[in-house]
Amino acid sequence: MIPLSPELLRWLSISLIGLAFGGFAFTIVRALGSGASSYADSVSEETSRQFEDLFLFIPAKRIRDLGWAIAATVFLLFAIPFFDLSSLVSTVIGLSLGLFFGSLALGAPTLLVEMLRSRRRHLFNLQLVEALGSMSNALRAGFSINQTFETVVQNGEKPISQEFGVMLQQMRVGMNFYDALQSLDKRVGSDDLTLVVTAIDIARRTGGNLTEIFDKISVTIRERMRIERRVRTLTAQGRLQGIIVACMPAILGVAMTLMKPKLMMPFLKSMSGVIALSATAVLIVIGWFFISKIIKIDV
Repeated sequence: MIPLSPELLRWLSISLIGLAFGGFAFTIVRALGSGASSYADSVSEETSRQFEDLFLFIPAKRIRDLGWAIAATVFLLFAIPFFDLSSLVSTVIGLSLGLFFGSLALGAPTLLVEMLRSRRRHLFNLQLVEALGSMSNALRAGFSINQTFETVVQNGEKPISQEFGVMLQQMRVGMNFYDALQSLDKRVGSDDLTLVVTAIDIARRTGGNLTEIFDKISVTIRERMRIERRVRTLTAQGRLQGIIVACMPAILGVAMTLMKPKLMMPFLKSMSGVIALSATAVLIVIGWFFISKIIKIDV
């Protein structure tokens, strides 16, 4: 048996340890990649269905690709400034921040859906007031409740004409009137529409006067919208303060980094700097949470 020198044994041990850690890291990265891919696929399919509810027919594959593109961009934005071969701590910090915020960025399409849904719901509520007036006039002229919905589909604007059109189509294929109303209410998610659907259901069961009910609901919705606009006017200063409090530290940090990179980069690459930035982010989130709770008033 040929004896091995201590130097050769040391290098052999280092190689075996490196190989073991490399295999372990490869397994972890592969598992995380598989999990992230499955999560992105499921989120993309759900987001695609939500886009279809908004009459935006975008394939799930396109939504998944968009999410990955945004995540990769965010990862690079955080990882590249901290990447430094001479400082392992800085590189690990950059990769960790990139992975964390990149994972959050995968939900950007879902956030976009919520923003579009909120805008569509607001526009629907504005059109609902006018639609209730036209429906009330149609009922006075002797139209049935189904015919009044058809007048809204024919004469109304998007999105209310689209939503009522889907409801009528569901009724044509065999869904009963109450289930179609419930499907409409669930799809739109508007409190004002819930009030209308509940009133129609009660009137159909008890024989109430839908004409008067529509007129009263229309007045109620108009008054609530007036109060909501008043509340938004009174809380505008608080919302602006929240935005400034949340954005000012980030703006100052970016400005200082661009103006004095030799001063800021060592701070950002140090552990104490990361802890300070993390504490600042946590305090900003807490402050924004309390400000949003203060200015949020349900009408």
